[in-house]
Amino acid sequence: MSTVLIVVVVVVVLALIALLLLVPRLRERQRVRTRERELDQRRDQVVQEHRDEASDRERRAAVAEQRARVAEQEAERERAEARLQEEKAKLHEQGLADHELIAPEEREEFSGTSAVEREEDSVSRAEDEPRVASDGGRVVPGQPTGGGRLDDERREEQAG
Repeated sequence: MSTVLIVVVVVVVLALIALLLLVPRLRERQRVRTRERELDQRRDQVVQEHRDEASDRERRAAVAEQRARVAEQEAERERAEARLQEEKAKLHEQGLADHELIAPEEREEFSGTSAVEREEDSVSRAEDEPRVASDGGRVVPGQPTGGGRLDDERREEQAG
């Protein structure tokens, strides 16, 4: 039995030597795996931070776009108001809105002027005015279309 004992001792010694050689490698592998896990966690954390930031920026961009649409609509509304005011100015400039300048209690004071028409003047003026407007054919019933007595009277007042 001594041969068997020698073989067992040799195998145990060889196993211990192998273990002593393998332990540092196993420890190194374990250290590398631990570092890899830590690196993966850090990557995941940074990825999440970037995605959160991208999401926040996307939300802010959507809000900014909505505000821009609102601002564009407000600008368009202001342009429309400006066009309306310009048209009103043209009406007043042409004397077609003088009635708006006179309060109801002042109508008698201004009777006979372009601001307060007499009934016979309005009937005869409608007959005297041409039916085709000078701006390409738009005719608005009850509105002077250019030429006519109103412009003639204004020219006479300015000349006289």
